[in-house]
Amino acid sequence: MRPSKSRGMGYALASAVVLIVWQVLAWLLDTRALPSPGETAGALAAGLRTGILPNLVVSAWRVLLATTLGLVVGAPAGLLMGRSRRLDSVAGPLVFLAYPVPKVVFLPVLLVMFGIGDAPKVALMALIVFFQILVTARDAARAVSPSAVLSVQSLGASRWQGFRHVVVPASLPAIFTALRVSTGTAIAVLFFSETVAGTDGLGWYIMDAWTRIAYADMFAGIVAMGFMGVAIYEVLEIAESRLCRWTRAGRTDER
Repeated sequence: MRPSKSRGMGYALASAVVLIVWQVLAWLLDTRALPSPGETAGALAAGLRTGILPNLVVSAWRVLLATTLGLVVGAPAGLLMGRSRRLDSVAGPLVFLAYPVPKVVFLPVLLVMFGIGDAPKVALMALIVFFQILVTARDAARAVSPSAVLSVQSLGASRWQGFRHVVVPASLPAIFTALRVSTGTAIAVLFFSETVAGTDGLGWYIMDAWTRIAYADMFAGIVAMGFMGVAIYEVLEIAESRLCRWTRAGRTDER
């Protein structure tokens, strides 16, 4: 069975289970705070014509921009730290001093620096992605066997070519894994930042619906955020399948 069909069946099965449990809970609790899947679907369809779609686009753009910034800066820095003991000895202590600190605590600082708008939200998510990618890329680059690089250099490759053709490809699968994890965390933080300091985005839409006691709209926003997360995950899956073909081939052989 093709991986795409297998994932599609997995999503369908998971959705069916969630909808059944959701509907049963809605019947048992019988409260306005938990609308049925049908009511939520109606609110989602109506919202796509009015308020949800623009806010979904805004949130998706923020996640895309933050992920790109964190990846573009974090991956090269981590790979270089992993292959350079001198650089790692200087930058490593600074990184591991800041890495355990929850990045959410920087939101007030970013609000003071950039004001209320896209900048503090994007910067906060970019920090999360940056540190996760940086640490993972560093460890992945350090794990590359020196003999693998030396074997390429013995055939005439330069140090840069060994880095590019051995270290980077060997580290890519780990970087994609870190990208999935950090993007999921970034979306959660985006919700928080849009509710604390925002006038648009899915986080703001969900909390605005809550204040209006429009629970169907609130759940519709939650479902839309879930769809956004799945779409981002699938984009990363496609990117990894294109850039890390050897790992996909290995998994196919195992099956």
